[in-house]
Amino acid sequence: MQNNNGNGKSLESWIWEAACSIRGAKDAPKYKDYILPLIFTKRLCDVFDDELDRIASEVGSRRKAFQLVMADHKLVRFYLPLIPDDPAQPVWSVIRKLSDKIGERVTTSMRAIARENPLLQGIIDRVDFNATTHGQRDLDDDRLSNLIEAISTKRLGLDDVEADIIGKSYEYLIRKFAEGGGQSAGEFYTPPEVGTIMSRVLQPEPGMEIYDPTCGSGGLLVKCEIAMEESAKGRMRTIAPLKLFGQEYIPETWAMANMNMIIHDMEGQIEIGDTFKNPKFRNSQGGLRTFDRAVANPMWNQDWFTETDYDNDEFDRFPPGAGFPGKSSADWGWVQHIHASLNDRGRAAVVLDTGAASRGSGNAGTNKEKSVRKWFVDNDIVESVLYLPENLFYNTTAPGIVLFLNKAKPEDRYNRVLLVNASRMFEKGDPKNFIPDEGIGRIVETLIGWKEEEKLSRIVGHAELQKNDYNISPSRYIHTGEAETYRPIAEIVAELNAIEKEAKETDKALRNILKQLGVDVLNTTT
Repeated sequence: MQNNNGNGKSLESWIWEAACSIRGAKDAPKYKDYILPLIFTKRLCDVFDDELDRIASEVGSRRKAFQLVMADHKLVRFYLPLIPDDPAQPVWSVIRKLSDKIGERVTTSMRAIARENPLLQGIIDRVDFNATTHGQRDLDDDRLSNLIEAISTKRLGLDDVEADIIGKSYEYLIRKFAEGGGQSAGEFYTPPEVGTIMSRVLQPEPGMEIYDPTCGSGGLLVKCEIAMEESAKGRMRTIAPLKLFGQEYIPETWAMANMNMIIHDMEGQIEIGDTFKNPKFRNSQGGLRTFDRAVANPMWNQDWFTETDYDNDEFDRFPPGAGFPGKSSADWGWVQHIHASLNDRGRAAVVLDTGAASRGSGNAGTNKEKSVRKWFVDNDIVESVLYLPENLFYNTTAPGIVLFLNKAKPEDRYNRVLLVNASRMFEKGDPKNFIPDEGIGRIVETLIGWKEEEKLSRIVGHAELQKNDYNISPSRYIHTGEAETYRPIAEIVAELNAIEKEAKETDKALRNILKQLGVDVLNTTT
């Protein structure tokens, strides 16, 4: 087997080196759609090797294992028609050793794999590695060879990396490229700690059906599976996996979500299309299919849906009194879709712009978003609201909120909402802030336990929310003051020194001005 020295590298440094191997760091973001299918194929190859080695240990050699698998493809999860000249060599070596017509032959190999595995069709064979624009190769063979070699340095077998390799790779590339100048502006990346909080608070249980109508690469669905498995550890010998359902309208991202599901060996289904206008998950009567849990981070403040889109809805998602939230933002339109997609005991966690919690409150006249908020509060569906720290998200510095819905609130929570202001619970990062593990644990414990804590959380009755014109933003009710910020001491000291220096300079300048005006600075008071 090949020597994979790259396994000592972190996933992030390995991926970034692969991206930079194409054309240097500056243009690496353009090549995400080439990198991820190759990482996925490398994972398939290495897992196929693991399965061949398992069979070889029973029958005596890899040559015999290859012969058996070629005769009966059902012996392995995915049969790869890549046969090395020497059966002892890794399957990936077929691609790694290509020396001419590399783009053409990689594309042919991807399509051959898809033909053998219907589950991979439309997913692994989407990219043409030999594509040209005006007669010029989009990715020439030299750079493609460099990329293949960079990817070859890390083994991605069953025991080498965690199953969520595609989701983590995808999210890392989105994050890294967003840092590099917003070249992924159309894609919305959910910080992993936010997904962890959402999934833990929802407490998914074995066998539940989980739904994400704007699933991206499937990261929030993966978080739910992880949360369920962690919670179930030690409680039962075998656990039923979650059934995961998502819809995504960007074809390349849809393909990544499917790769994520396949590599993680998850049970579920990812559909492609515009969820808002054409939701794909329906029941036998043609209405919306309903789920036990829903998670979502829809694009904030979408403004391309019209009142007609709401009025002509065939799925009863927008009830009278709630309906159209206004042209400027579909935030509450998404919340209504998610609410309609929950069963009678369903719960949801939705990431929204902070403005969704307060827009229209205190304004004269009727505000459509406020009317929708009023409907959700009056019908006792809002269980809690979490106010996040600022500068977590890669396409905005705005803090964001997480709205938690519950269609079967416990009786002791009737007509009340838990508000949590975690705006100060962060550490400074470069370039983005993040919520540390201690902060994640504290937030989750507060939300699950419905605990009140000074400067962090309050339970607010509906009467008070009504009095405040249905403003449900935690920052309206909880003032953090000097709450803990989890910032390094050295950073705070440096900041204090800078403030002190600035104060001295300001004082000096003021004294000079007063002196010029003939004021005796010695007799002035400060």
